[in-house]
Amino acid sequence: MSPYAHRRHRTRGTAAARAQSGFTLIEVLLATLLLAAGLALAFATLRASTFTAQRGEEMSQQSERMRAVEGFLRRRIASSLMLGFATDRSTGEQTRFSGTSDRMRFVADLPDYLGRGGPHLHDLQVVESGGRPRLVISFSAVVAGEPVRERQPRAPESLVPDLTSVRFRYRGLTPDNKLGEWEDEWKTPGQLPVQVSIDIESKTAGAWPRLVVALPQAGNPGGGLFQ
Repeated sequence: MSPYAHRRHRTRGTAAARAQSGFTLIEVLLATLLLAAGLALAFATLRASTFTAQRGEEMSQQSERMRAVEGFLRRRIASSLMLGFATDRSTGEQTRFSGTSDRMRFVADLPDYLGRGGPHLHDLQVVESGGRPRLVISFSAVVAGEPVRERQPRAPESLVPDLTSVRFRYRGLTPDNKLGEWEDEWKTPGQLPVQVSIDIESKTAGAWPRLVVALPQAGNPGGGLFQ
């Protein structure tokens, strides 16, 4: 055999021996590291996608609840009637609207979908439950200018269970038939305010968009609601 053929035969033998011996330890470790890095990246991507989807769903639910609560409050407040629910015995004056920064009371007809009919006193207020404030509303039937106590009164309906803060404000008309300033307390219980403003802040949604509601039944001697 020639020297060249001998060297080629020996090279082939060395390559065959390497092929039969398999991968080296370094090659196995490198492949394992690459596989682990790929799996970690895949899991991180999956986790991020899942979190994004969950966060988007939570935000969608929060927005939907906010719109539902705001729509409910707007319809109820705008439906306020010039009906009394209490009478001052000393003056005979009827209370048709009572409002402070954290409580509001007025009379409005309840729709059929709420399971009650006729004028009801709407009592919107902040209550403490388990050390946490909640914005709730309760209803009482009004007969002859007085709320009627039910034998089995319903529990107040929770509107904002994770309330952080709320502020009700009111404004009416000035003597020259112009819109007055916003006030934290309604001081003319025999009349309805022209507008009601509600600022709500909750833990999950933060500050809600300000809700401003006009009360069509407010009326005034000048015949208009606004300047």
